[in-house]
Amino acid sequence: MGFNSILKVFLPKDRVFYQLFESVAVELVKMGAKLKEVVNEQDFDTRGKMIKELEDMEHVNDEYTHRIFTELGKNFITPFDREDIHYLASALDDIADYIYASAKKINFYRVNPDDIGIQKFGDLIALGTQHVHKAVTELRNMKNMRQITDALVAINSIENQGDDIFDMSIERLFATESDAKEVIKKREIYQVMEIVTDKCEDAANVIESIIIKYA
Repeated sequence: MGFNSILKVFLPKDRVFYQLFESVAVELVKMGAKLKEVVNEQDFDTRGKMIKELEDMEHVNDEYTHRIFTELGKNFITPFDREDIHYLASALDDIADYIYASAKKINFYRVNPDDIGIQKFGDLIALGTQHVHKAVTELRNMKNMRQITDALVAINSIENQGDDIFDMSIERLFATESDAKEVIKKREIYQVMEIVTDKCEDAANVIESIIIKYA
């Protein structure tokens, strides 16, 4: 093996990892926007088509995540801790999984998404994915620390708002819904949507750990 070939083994593949993380973040923004469309669509069949699009996006993100783990196994040197790369990839993948699960449950349970709690969660999740994208994009050079920290603070605020929306939605549900089946179905949808905001915060926590170590 020549010197150049040996050198390539030990050189960090920064570009590969950053490109993959940024691709995942772009897909998350698309998924957040599509979920918002789903919760604002009254027609069951039209929602079904949108949910299929979300499923396809989730599969694309699975492929990106798999590629990140493959690159992690191939490269001796990485742009930041291998553990952090694994944690961040898993956290971002969880966001995609729960966004898709949220949409799928709406049609699976045949719930009318014209519900203040579901609507608010849809808005919040779309916003959360945008802030996750901002933070992930800035990891490549870590020059604009203010933009990263602002995004992380916003994600934390979104998680707190998600808790408040969940509590408000449950209180309202028990006060206004007399059908026990509807209570069970909507409560589960609220729970899954609230988990999306938790997963956004998990990703933010990993990013915060990275910038503390390397900024």
